[in-house]
Amino acid sequence: MKKAELLTTCFGLGKLPVAPGTWGSLPPVVAYQVLGYLYPAAIVPVMVFFIIAGSWACVRYAPAVIAATGKKDPGLIVADEVAGQAITMLIIALLTPENICNTAVLGFVLFRLFDILKPWPCKRLEKSPAGVGILADDLMAGVYGGVVAFFVIQHLVPQYCG
Repeated sequence: MKKAELLTTCFGLGKLPVAPGTWGSLPPVVAYQVLGYLYPAAIVPVMVFFIIAGSWACVRYAPAVIAATGKKDPGLIVADEVAGQAITMLIIALLTPENICNTAVLGFVLFRLFDILKPWPCKRLEKSPAGVGILADDLMAGVYGGVVAFFVIQHLVPQYCG
């Protein structure tokens, strides 16, 4: 596997045959949940790392993968999902740190929902050039997911970890 493909597929997750974007969204969620139990103070820097690494891989290497596949947004590119999902988890961790243990699934579901539905301006952002467009709509979906999760958590999620 070439470097570009390795990084844009999140070490092969994007090559899984069913729902590659869903698989690509899992690393930040798993890290968030594990760190929530073991070392919550590490969540913010780890999510920032996922955002930077996913964004860099997408902008730097997605154009080469797009050219090689001939598709505008090949499903195997999931570095954008990694970055977008990390934004959702980062917002949850920053705004509701007392709920880290019971919000991973909510953040995952909301990000995937907004990533798939692409509400305004996600669809418009997607039209940006190559790797930037693929990334921009997922970053916006991540913001939507985090903001909606914050409001849901404030009103519906029990305030405990255990």
